[in-house]
Amino acid sequence: MKWFYQILYYFQKRGFEVCRRIAERLGIRARVVRTTFIYLTFVTLGFGFALYLFLAFWLGIKDLVYTKRNSVFDL
Repeated sequence: MKWFYQILYYFQKRGFEVCRRIAERLGIRARVVRTTFIYLTFVTLGFGFALYLFLAFWLGIKDLVYTKRNSVFDL
């Protein structure tokens, strides 16, 4: 049963990061974003989940391309 909680913790840690970042960008609570994705998934039979995966992929690519530099000399 320990492996189940390890997998659950992994997905919670990685999965909720997308919702948190979207919520920060929009200026709303992360809970509202998560609930919206859940409702979209049920209503549209998977479109919300596909949108969530696309946004997770896009945020990952954006993090690789754009890195915050503290000064000019970090190039």
